[in-house]
Amino acid sequence: MVALVVLVLLQSGCAAPTYLTNRKFRDNALTQTLHLVGRKGPEVSERTWHTLRRFDLEDVYQNDHKICFAQIRSRVRETPEAELIYALSELAYVEGKKAEKAGRSSDALNQYGIALTNSYDYLFSDDLGTSRNFYDPQFRGACDLYNESLEDTLRLLCKKNQIQPGQTYTIKTPDREFVVRTEMRGQWKTDEFDHYEFVSDYEIQTLRNQHTTYGLGVPLIAVRKTPENGDSREKYYPKGLSYSVSAMMRCVEPHEGARAGESKVCVLEFFDPLKANQIQLSNQWVPLETDLTTPLAYFLDSPEYRKRDEATEGLLNPNESASHRGLYMLEPYDPKRIPVLMVHGLWSSPMTWMDMFNDLRSFPEIRERYQFWFYLYPSGQPFWLSATQLRTDLTAMRKVFDESRQDAPMDDMVLVGHSMGGLVSRMQTIDSGDEFWKIVSNQPASSADEAIAKLRGDDDDRYKLVSTLFFRPNTSVKRVITIGTPHRGSEFANDYTRWLARKFIKLPTMAIRTGNRLAEQNPTVFKDTELLTVANAIDSLAPESPIFPVMMRAKRAPGVKYHNIIGVLENPSLITGRTVKGDGVVEYDSAHMDDTDSELIIDAPHTSVHMTSKAVFEVRRILLEHLSELDSNDRVAQLESVEAESAGGPMQPVVIER
Repeated sequence: MVALVVLVLLQSGCAAPTYLTNRKFRDNALTQTLHLVGRKGPEVSERTWHTLRRFDLEDVYQNDHKICFAQIRSRVRETPEAELIYALSELAYVEGKKAEKAGRSSDALNQYGIALTNSYDYLFSDDLGTSRNFYDPQFRGACDLYNESLEDTLRLLCKKNQIQPGQTYTIKTPDREFVVRTEMRGQWKTDEFDHYEFVSDYEIQTLRNQHTTYGLGVPLIAVRKTPENGDSREKYYPKGLSYSVSAMMRCVEPHEGARAGESKVCVLEFFDPLKANQIQLSNQWVPLETDLTTPLAYFLDSPEYRKRDEATEGLLNPNESASHRGLYMLEPYDPKRIPVLMVHGLWSSPMTWMDMFNDLRSFPEIRERYQFWFYLYPSGQPFWLSATQLRTDLTAMRKVFDESRQDAPMDDMVLVGHSMGGLVSRMQTIDSGDEFWKIVSNQPASSADEAIAKLRGDDDDRYKLVSTLFFRPNTSVKRVITIGTPHRGSEFANDYTRWLARKFIKLPTMAIRTGNRLAEQNPTVFKDTELLTVANAIDSLAPESPIFPVMMRAKRAPGVKYHNIIGVLENPSLITGRTVKGDGVVEYDSAHMDDTDSELIIDAPHTSVHMTSKAVFEVRRILLEHLSELDSNDRVAQLESVEAESAGGPMQPVVIER
């Protein structure tokens, strides 16, 4: 905390990290095999030369590759041979690279088309039988030829015109004509595409792990454009958002007697890997080649996201940052997946969750059942004010996406809060009663209406204040995971740091004016006006704050479960100069809670405890436990329903309380 305040004094902030850089040469699985980057390259592999010699085609290829290709096709029609089909695909890819290098893009497009359709033939034709060996490295080579020829085809098409899902394109080359139909498979709408970037052009720099799956397809970065339709849901998607897409080309079965390699109609499909990690092609289930991390890094590195330092602004000037406050989604809202809301702490922003978010999404069982949201709020203001705003923002979001309240997963929500964000999160699940009112007033009031009636002043001022002091738990929240949270305050919020904070943190103007007006108009009602007028985030975390005892004894929503992750440094004196048990900012005695279902201690400092692999894995464990309990409840309800029906009586509707 002291170091934090010093940094605030210097107002130096932190240099925005670089999340990805451009590669000098795009990542290509065939680079070494075909010597794509060497001076003599591209070159045919030794195994393909062996195939040409074996079928007496070596001299034919060296003299005229077109005649060679025609002879290979003729022999394959007579006797399907996987080796020959593979050789044709590789030879065509090499010729495509040569043509592209020479500036003959139309010829290159034709060759990539031959490589693409013949690698598809190799992978999916039923008549290849035992000549195709799934354990042969050549099979993976055919997958690479398919992926790379598809990517090179897409690159050339994008140079000519922007590919848009839902459109049909006719591609003419000197040798053949292709018809390509494009289709989108996922929740994004076709008019939301602005343009594509290729994952293979970039290298991850800052995010800890890069999560990919291997299979067929070309991982892309789909850059989203904001629809101009005034949709109220748009405010929940940040500008410049990019997301993962995997492109696949499916060959439509050609006329009778022809092979897939001769297909003239193809379907280009764009898949959302969050919704599908395998697809069915020619009666086979095929894993998609995906990359979830690079599109995320591309968004974090975008000018739209970089133009503001949300963390520093949110601490020093909560009033200015209030306009950006709210819930944000980095993927489409899904009524069938459970929300996990991540709430940052003091001098922070949703950026602090990106490593955990990136890692959690890499587990199929997590991304199939959960969707992740992020809350951005002015962290310089008192945490109880942020908790009030979050209650309001969650209610407003529910009205926008699920006004009829039919989306059951919305009522199984999980909150994950770091540091002060843990206090904001936990306050969503407690009942204030009249305990918070008693902190500031010496006149009893058992309800919000009674408190409002006791106050003089503007109606809006009275309602704003009372909504902070009287509130009910959000019954949609079923679990709260707090990480490095000062449940009893932090000793670093001392007189000195609080004095400095008041010098540099500009409190929300509206909140100060509201508090001052009400204090002046109700001199006999309030006994502690400081909480109404001058408290900031540092003040709110002081251990002697009367808020903490009230939170500790407040009633919580029935059925809600708490989990705790606590940082405890093995050698705290190396960081803080003190030997107190804790993470350097929050002591263990403050972070520990008796009412949690689980507690995990991690040797990590306060600022990074939530970024550790242990913390990520623990959150994953808790999320899986949450699913297990929900599914168990569903099975019990279904069993009771079946038993009631078998008893001969009319089936009664089963109401599941969650």
